[in-house]
Amino acid sequence: MPELTAFYVPDTKGILGFIEGEEAKHCIKVLRKKVGDSIIVFDGKTAYHYAILTDITKNKCGFRIESTFKTRENIPLHIAVAPTKNMARFEWFLEKSVELAVSEISPLICDNSVRKSLKIERCQKILLSAAKQSGNYKIPKLNAPISYVDFFNKCQESNVFIAHCSTNQPYFKCKQNAKATVLIGPEGDFSKKEIDLAKNKGVQEISLGSSRLRTETAAVFVCAKVYDINQ
Repeated sequence: MPELTAFYVPDTKGILGFIEGEEAKHCIKVLRKKVGDSIIVFDGKTAYHYAILTDITKNKCGFRIESTFKTRENIPLHIAVAPTKNMARFEWFLEKSVELAVSEISPLICDNSVRKSLKIERCQKILLSAAKQSGNYKIPKLNAPISYVDFFNKCQESNVFIAHCSTNQPYFKCKQNAKATVLIGPEGDFSKKEIDLAKNKGVQEISLGSSRLRTETAAVFVCAKVYDINQ
């Protein structure tokens, strides 16, 4: 079967539905799809569908679902990572995180953070584009930027790790079938105060190997480690 174009439809109910908004514009004006064309529609969460376009108007495209498939269940991974000063590097991480099936991303604002805000809408578009390109039709939950302290005040998760540059930490190993939350600091690393807070909260200190990794490299490395377990 030839490769099919995928379209994001967050709410699919029954066998009939519509592609709307920017996705419809892309379908009609850029790809010039026609009635009868085969496509993929996906909700970004639990399922994707093979479908046929049934009608096309100026602003939306109707479709009929032919078959449905569940997206793969993986070990949930929550990456809490400080956005990089160079936005292109953080956007590279966002793209790769989707390819490697991360489930949740929390941008952390830390003591040594240079970048303290994000254009969330742009980030969401990058995640969506990566989901289409990779064929991994789950879009990670992207949280609003949050301060390091507030993150811990809200965190209810138990299997939490913090990667920092201090020596003699155990190498990161993710348990199978257990959700993991991993904290990655900014270019200047976590401050001593932040590391002490994590330790007081019972967070597990980890190493990501002998090389000093860039923030975005460290985050992708963690995603890849968990992705490997999922295979």
